[in-house]
Amino acid sequence: MSISVTEASWPEAKALLDALSPAMVSLMDELKGVMFCAKDAGGRYVLVNEVFVARTRERSRRDVVGRRAPDLFVADLAERYEDQDEQVRVTGRPLRGELELIRHVGGAPGWFLTAKLPVHDAAGGFVGLVSVSQDLRSGDADDAMIRDMARLRHEVEARLDLGEVPSVGDLVELSGYGAGALDRRVRRVFGLSPRQLVLRLRVDRATHLLTSTTVPLAQVATAAGFSDQASFTRTFARVTGETPAAFRRRSV
Repeated sequence: MSISVTEASWPEAKALLDALSPAMVSLMDELKGVMFCAKDAGGRYVLVNEVFVARTRERSRRDVVGRRAPDLFVADLAERYEDQDEQVRVTGRPLRGELELIRHVGGAPGWFLTAKLPVHDAAGGFVGLVSVSQDLRSGDADDAMIRDMARLRHEVEARLDLGEVPSVGDLVELSGYGAGALDRRVRRVFGLSPRQLVLRLRVDRATHLLTSTTVPLAQVATAAGFSDQASFTRTFARVTGETPAAFRRRSV
């Protein structure tokens, strides 16, 4: 196991460690581009891999273990993580396919897909959760598929230029593929579903305007395909963990 019980020795940590497979946890350090963490029932980090540490301002896992999200991340992002954790705890259901824009320390934001699963002890009690966030990169696709998906992306962006947000049905029509074939190709190239791809392009457009211009937030909302500033703020905060205004301030 990457982190021994002696490094995470409080009772809640031990309860979580007892419920986890040591082989599974050890495997997490073999994954590149995937953030892994395990939190106890009180929200403290018990296990993290090196990829996770690299997304914080700390230098080692020992500096992270025992701390909570507000100790490691900006307030908006920490609040988002804790809201997700609470949802998993209360519902007892996994959180899957959560598209997130996570800012790299000292670098540009990167897109991740996050999943969180509850962990229960032998008696069925909640003892914590495990989380993985996968860095989205282009998959193993041939040149023709990449060209097709690049053309589809251009078509989506052209629709956004016109103030339209294309539906999955629109993407099927634009691509010339059936719904199933389109889904497979978009996932292979972008690591996303078609619906998530549209959301990513909208948020990418918003982040570009927020960081490279001083146009008002209402205009950014319109350019990203939102009907009003309030809906833009809600969606942007859900995806990035920050309000548009906070994102802009931190990018100056």
